[in-house]
Amino acid sequence: MNEIIQYILMLTTGFVLGMLFFGGLWFTVKKSVSAKNPVVWIVGSFIVRMGSVLLGFYYMAQFGWRAMFLGLLGLIMARIITMYFIKKYDAKQHLSK
Repeated sequence: MNEIIQYILMLTTGFVLGMLFFGGLWFTVKKSVSAKNPVVWIVGSFIVRMGSVLLGFYYMAQFGWRAMFLGLLGLIMARIITMYFIKKYDAKQHLSK
């Protein structure tokens, strides 16, 4: 039973990391379009986003390959869900202009 809770936690951790990564990517693209120096936004965001995902997966690695696989699955699920909501949000913003 303890192992199941651990795997659910790893799936959730991957999902949260994915939401932060892809949500941060969307925010960076939106912000860099109007920024004075977009390179700083893009590079800085990449370092923060990639660093957080790598740290998260480094943490998950201590629980074995199954935990990392579930973390990756959570990250992919977060990408699908984030892209769905971003498309919906952008379409709504486009219609209101």
